[in-house]
Amino acid sequence: MKNYVLFISLMFTVLFSWGQGLHTQGTQIVNSNNEEVLLRGYGPGGWQIMEGYMMQTSGFAGSQHEIKEKLVELMGESNTETFFNKWRENHFTQRDVDSLAAWGFNSIRIPMHYNLFTLPIEEEAVAGENTWTETGFELIDDVLAWAAPHDIYVILDMHATPGGQGAGSEINDYDPSKPSLWESQENRDKLVALWTRIADRYKNNEWIGGYDLINETHWNLPGNTLLREVFEDITAGIRSVDTNHIIYIEGNSYANDHSGLTPPWDDNMVYSFHKYWSTNNPGDLDWILPLREQQNVPLWMGESGENSNTWFTDAVSLFEDNNIGWAWWAVRKIGDIDSPYAIDINPGYQDILDYWQGNGSQPTQTEAFNSMMALADNLLVENSRFRKDIPDALIRQVQTDETIPYNGTASVIPGVVHMSDFDLGKNNFAYYDTVVGDYNLSTGDYTAWNSGWSYRNDGVDIEKNTDDVNSNGFHVGFVEQGEWMKYTVNITEAAVYKATVRVATQETGGEFYLSIDEQEITATQVVSSTGGWTQFSMFEIEDIILPEGQHSLKLHINNSIPVNFSSIEFETTATVDALALTALNGKTGADEKSLEVTISEPVLEASLNAARRSIYSFD
Repeated sequence: MKNYVLFISLMFTVLFSWGQGLHTQGTQIVNSNNEEVLLRGYGPGGWQIMEGYMMQTSGFAGSQHEIKEKLVELMGESNTETFFNKWRENHFTQRDVDSLAAWGFNSIRIPMHYNLFTLPIEEEAVAGENTWTETGFELIDDVLAWAAPHDIYVILDMHATPGGQGAGSEINDYDPSKPSLWESQENRDKLVALWTRIADRYKNNEWIGGYDLINETHWNLPGNTLLREVFEDITAGIRSVDTNHIIYIEGNSYANDHSGLTPPWDDNMVYSFHKYWSTNNPGDLDWILPLREQQNVPLWMGESGENSNTWFTDAVSLFEDNNIGWAWWAVRKIGDIDSPYAIDINPGYQDILDYWQGNGSQPTQTEAFNSMMALADNLLVENSRFRKDIPDALIRQVQTDETIPYNGTASVIPGVVHMSDFDLGKNNFAYYDTVVGDYNLSTGDYTAWNSGWSYRNDGVDIEKNTDDVNSNGFHVGFVEQGEWMKYTVNITEAAVYKATVRVATQETGGEFYLSIDEQEITATQVVSSTGGWTQFSMFEIEDIILPEGQHSLKLHINNSIPVNFSSIEFETTATVDALALTALNGKTGADEKSLEVTISEPVLEASLNAARRSIYSFD
């Protein structure tokens, strides 16, 4: 019998070693074949723990327990539990994991709330004992089952610890009326016991990418002595049952203060840091890189996001240039533009928000329940707004400057081109905008990169509209001189076209022009007031010559007088031979001695009058 048990044990060890389980090797994270793995991940923030800013409840119900208390008051305990169950069921599904795989991500960082695994210490029947529940484990089991076919690693992140690990209750559900993690040995013992139980359950799962022990501690812990003590206690608990998986250690001060946390106390450990709202210049990781070299351990950027696509691409480029894996935040949020899936606020939920803020009447219990269940239904992929530009910025745009059509195929001319559907790509390649990110931790000033806060997460400012002519429901606004948007178009025939631009403005004097492949095809156009920012009207440009084939169309903004642009419709009006050659624009050359003239057709230089060539240089 002993030999049989030994054989089974050895066989399992061999099978596990043939899997893809991660471990550290010097400053690298590698798989079981010792091949380096650069983690590219996303976190389903708001799934197991609600955060007020993502629920639009900051200021009056920032933490989950406050949100829950308000819902109980409004619709009762039973309805509230039904809603939370549906919320967790819909918030992160197999379809989401399939999407992450299709987009190019290889890992998921799951933010866990301890109360889905065990009771708070205040509710334990016997002090010091732990009552276990299966809810949290079942959620993890589902994700592991969905992730394994895609070779996606799952990193478990204790986002809300027993008692709470930070004074900012919104992100860890801390209740100031109860002892925090740092003020209660009972809470710390429960956390150690919980991690030990988690590790025992998943010790042999090759797709567990590791254990992120405590998310974003932010507490006054002199020398981080107590933080290290708790980390070491958790590590001892985990290693008593699991010697396979990586342990991720975040510093204090929202993960970035690692003082007192060196040297490493485990040989399969990674130091994790977070990064938000700061610049992404080549030297901007110099504060953390020495930790890797001095301690001979890998680094992992465990959480970032909440910014523009330009910031995303630049940040990921910075991490990957320094051989650091990363995880983004968050897969979906309510009423925001910087997550792949945006959840619309239904009218009923808006009524609840208004009531909680003292700006509306109290909904009935039935009305409140129906509204919250509708909000939970809106979490599903098919009911969310997908922002394809975000995964594109995080994965493809990091590797290339190439732009691609927003809707997958080039817009066809003759036809309508929607101004909000400029190409997917980086600033200066797919578009140029003067404000493209928020760097407030570096500059001290917050900047809204998309003043319209709609449709896309790029620097181009996009607003919603209700125009019913050639509109997709959105328009470009808040334009500044020098800005432009690029559109890949497929022109079916070389011909003379009329362009009908759908514009709205309260002012007169806004200027723009169009180009194809960097060559101007219109003179500078001047827009008169249409009577208001949402009163769209037709602005027609005649006699535009367009070449056949696939080309790059650009809308150029020529001054800073604001105009809203919804769409351009191109219609064929004549053959090219029917139009006389005309001058479109002219300007003094860079040498201040020549004149650069743009004309409506290409011409041979030899055909120009020699006397004129002696005076002017034609480009």
